Amino acid sequence: MKIILTTTYFLILTVSIYAQANDEELIRTCFDRYRHFLLAENGEEAIKFVDSHSIDYYGDLQELAKNADSLTIESLPIFDRVMVLTVRVMVPKEDILEFDGQSLLTYAINNGMIGKQNQGSLMIGQVNVDQNSAQGKLLLDQIESPYSVHFNKENGEWKYDLTSLFPLADSYIRKMTDEFGEKWMINAIVSAMAKENNKNNLWNPIK
Repeated sequence: MKIILTTTYFLILTVSIYAQANDEELIRTCFDRYRHFLLAENGEEAIKFVDSHSIDYYGDLQELAKNADSLTIESLPIFDRVMVLTVRVMVPKEDILEFDGQSLLTYAINNGMIGKQNQGSLMIGQVNVDQNSAQGKLLLDQIESPYSVHFNKENGEWKYDLTSLFPLADSYIRKMTDEFGEKWMINAIVSAMAKENNKNNLWNPIK
């Protein structure tokens, strides 16, 4: 009996270790494929590796870009405020009115709205899996950063939570705010991204 129990224990342990290693490989592959299609500005393929939480965020972003007035925008956290204004600057108003979260994210990737700086040198290092969620340490030029990104298993497949990288962008925006002031920073970001033919009032709802 003792031999049987010991053998069973090691079988379970072996299966568990194999499953963990397999998940880690699938997670790294998911991130690498997303990054590849992001750099290629192929939104239709990139969104196949993004989780539903990310799509939901862009759905909320589309609603805000379409309907939010200046008071609503001013009440948002600074990162979300910049995101709403960026959509109003970069996306034609006809598309804002028609898009949902998935189509907005696809458009953003296709048109270079999601920052690609350093994406080519980003990799996933140590991965910690907890059932259907996981965290992966970001490596920049193979050096471990203080940031982790999240993944969720949906319908049996690992998907990248794009929003888990937002704190990194938020910290950069806040650093600029501390240095130059919030109003200047927002105007600078929006002006840098603006298209000359965009005449929308950025602080009013889209009509």
